[in-house]
Amino acid sequence: MKMFLTSAKQTLSRAFCLSTAVFCLGTSGNAWALFSDDEARKAILDLRKSLATTQLELQGQIEKLKADNAELRGKIEGLEKQSEDINSSQKTYYQDLDNRLGNFEPRTVTIEGVSGTVQPGEKKAYDDALNAFQAGSLKKADEGFSAFAAKYPKSPYLPLVLYWSGNSKYANKDYAGAISQLQNLIKKYPNHARVPAAMVTLGNSQLESGNKAAAKKTFNEIVAKYPDTDAAKDAQQLLAATK
Repeated sequence: MKMFLTSAKQTLSRAFCLSTAVFCLGTSGNAWALFSDDEARKAILDLRKSLATTQLELQGQIEKLKADNAELRGKIEGLEKQSEDINSSQKTYYQDLDNRLGNFEPRTVTIEGVSGTVQPGEKKAYDDALNAFQAGSLKKADEGFSAFAAKYPKSPYLPLVLYWSGNSKYANKDYAGAISQLQNLIKKYPNHARVPAAMVTLGNSQLESGNKAAAKKTFNEIVAKYPDTDAAKDAQQLLAATK
């Protein structure tokens, strides 16, 4: 760039001197004046050509810098993505490790508002029984829930176990067993979130067992205690259908 500026200065100086010579020696003859004009024009054209070439070179360098910058940004974004992936993988790894360790040592947890200590294998026993219920294996589910309640009487999963056990017994048409389990849930955990739905199944079990009076009482209690809930809507429909 420095060499270009020096060359440009020399060319401009030459063009200026030639123009001055043309002006000063104009009376010496038309041939000399024409020669001087041609030299001046050539010098100016050379200068313009040099400027254009330099401009193209600079533009090329700018474009290359832009491309290099874009490539660098891409690499930085790639590294940031790799970092995020690594952090996510580490988080998943430690969560998985934590879950695995939970299978070998007691842990304090809160299940739907009920806190307590979960023993190793306890969650798996609950999950196995619930999966059996969801798969339609009602007898297996009932046996699983009953075994769980006997083995883990202080488990924070117990309200859910009583709830699903009552539903599995109801589905098996064991209405007396369903009534017993659901009443146990309502008595032990009166403020549990599953109580309104449990009462609907309780009322249905009472109705199916032939105790309409008890069923109506249960349905009316649901409407009174839990208005504006799905359980209350179901209870109202059941009351209307119960004569």
